[in-house]
Amino acid sequence: MVGFVGRHQELDTLSRHLDWVIDGQGDQRGRAVLLRGRRRVGKSRLVDVFCARAGVPHVIFQATRGLPAATERERLISAARDSNLPDTTLLDGIGRIDAWDTALRQVAAVLPDDQPSIVVIDEFPWLIEGDPAVEGALQTVWDRTLSAKPVLLILIGSDLAIMEHLSDYGRPFHQRGVEMRLAPLNPLDVSRLTDLPAAEAFDAYLVTGGLPLICQEWRKGEGRAAFLARMLEDPTSPLLVSGERSLAAEFPTALQARRVLSVIGSGERTFTNIARGAGTPDDPLGSGTVSPILHDLVRKRLVAIDTPLSSKPGDKDRRYRVADPYLRLWLAFLEEGISEVERGRGKLVAQAIERSWPSWRGRAIEPVIRESLSRLLPDDQWPQARQIGGWWPRTNSPELDLVGADRVPAREISFIGSVKWLENSPFDTRDYAALARDALAVPGAQEDTPLIAVSRSGFSIDALSATYGPEQLIEAWAAR
Repeated sequence: MVGFVGRHQELDTLSRHLDWVIDGQGDQRGRAVLLRGRRRVGKSRLVDVFCARAGVPHVIFQATRGLPAATERERLISAARDSNLPDTTLLDGIGRIDAWDTALRQVAAVLPDDQPSIVVIDEFPWLIEGDPAVEGALQTVWDRTLSAKPVLLILIGSDLAIMEHLSDYGRPFHQRGVEMRLAPLNPLDVSRLTDLPAAEAFDAYLVTGGLPLICQEWRKGEGRAAFLARMLEDPTSPLLVSGERSLAAEFPTALQARRVLSVIGSGERTFTNIARGAGTPDDPLGSGTVSPILHDLVRKRLVAIDTPLSSKPGDKDRRYRVADPYLRLWLAFLEEGISEVERGRGKLVAQAIERSWPSWRGRAIEPVIRESLSRLLPDDQWPQARQIGGWWPRTNSPELDLVGADRVPAREISFIGSVKWLENSPFDTRDYAALARDALAVPGAQEDTPLIAVSRSGFSIDALSATYGPEQLIEAWAAR
């Protein structure tokens, strides 16, 4: 199915939860699933497909941000009334409902007792944002009514922080739901969807971020440059509008947070440079302003923190980056290019991306490679390599792309490595000499610490302890 490459496992997981309800395996007949994932990653589509395939009565309610709670309660009842649940005539003539527990009990009343059903509340965090009382009301109705019925309740949310904390100790829904995370399509999924070889599939992954809505626009075998040129001819293409819509949902009013994210997207990595770039001469941002903004961006999983990995703690030399490859590309090139595309000059934006692509990709691919190695290791050659990172001093010189270690901070460094991700330029003797020289700067490294390398275009030397190419890295994402 287009857009569902790599989703078979997730559909099977939801089916197993429904089978649990059908089989009545617990002391409660109902089960709740808390499904979280970044915006535009395909959560709603996944659940739509699941409900259509399940063949049982179901209702799907989509919350709307900013609507009054009373309106949302009316919309919930309307969604149930228009669903294929039995006995929905019981909901006819219901007037204004002043409390969430009443609305939820009305929905529970039309759920069958003799067959399974599915209730979906999409963007549940928006209901909490509009009326925090809905969380406690759902807990009460679940404990007293819903869980006694053979129902699979699916709560969906794009606000990762809220969804992750729904089942925390002290929250109303504590230990009442099974958590499930929907990730973007991984590089192997993207390779299969685009029919591209491994090296080019990684390019496609950096462009799309694995977002299904963008991936499905990629024609079979199409190269990166051709895809970008085609997408930038259309100001309504998913490549352009997905970033804008995601950020508009994340930051409806938080202008300062939006500015900080843009500065990080432009390439600034240190706290000092981010604060300087996000402010203006007339309106500088102090550390007291930037610190909570960065904390919130990290909490929302929009920004990731990297710390140097060695035998010494590295928190003081932390670096910030945009966590999502697609959003990183959008902030670096597409945000400012939208006006050009709207004027029919998307070719200029495509040319700007091509000019900067080698250097931009060189930095953007590093966390993807580290994650790939983290999936391959530890293995028989590197049994202690349980942490994969990089290393840099406060001066940023030298920078080592890869460090394998047993823990953070390291007691034992397994290897030091370098990434060379260029077309038609293999890892050679000059690269090896630079790696051997710089590796000694890493605290904990020894003269005999093994050296490894990752290269997009192969290797012209055989002095390395291990080498990794695109094919090995992409297979790391295969289900194990």
